[in-house]
Amino acid sequence: MKKIDLEILDIRLSGSSSGAYALVLGEVKGKRKLPIVIGGAEAQSIAIELENMRPSRPLTHDLMKNTLTAFGMEATEVLIHKMMEGIFYAQLTVTDGIREEQIDARSSDAVAMAVRFGCPIRCSQQVMDEAGVHLEGSESATQGEEIDSSTKPKSSKKESLKDLQRQLDQAIATENYELASEIKKRIDER
Repeated sequence: MKKIDLEILDIRLSGSSSGAYALVLGEVKGKRKLPIVIGGAEAQSIAIELENMRPSRPLTHDLMKNTLTAFGMEATEVLIHKMMEGIFYAQLTVTDGIREEQIDARSSDAVAMAVRFGCPIRCSQQVMDEAGVHLEGSESATQGEEIDSSTKPKSSKKESLKDLQRQLDQAIATENYELASEIKKRIDER
């Protein structure tokens, strides 16, 4: 499986009233970005670590890092390896120097751990082909053609921002993050 190195480009409020955020990962040696809709707590956890802020008490991801470290383990890689029905699947690789394990994780939690351990964030070529967006040119053009047309938002100039916002809220509620990302791009273009 070909892996693509990613870096965190941005974390921003998705514009939805549900409190969701968009985590934007970009290719280190490329022009595509990978937007992932994440929850507020995970966005805060990632942002706090990126800004080198220290909360008065450990957050959940700090607790996980402290636990792994106490047992002589460290995270060595995050791999976003699959996307199914708009949901990203990630693995957190941890090792104690002898044994290595891949732990199933939500992408947002895996990225929060990556920033704490300073380990690389990667995605599979397939994930980037399906969900990657070009940084240059049209922001709404996706890289892959394998997206089911029934899940892609319909392009209509007559849709109001209110309609788009309702569609975005519904996509997030049903955890169809790929669709939510597409709708969010259309809202931002207006």
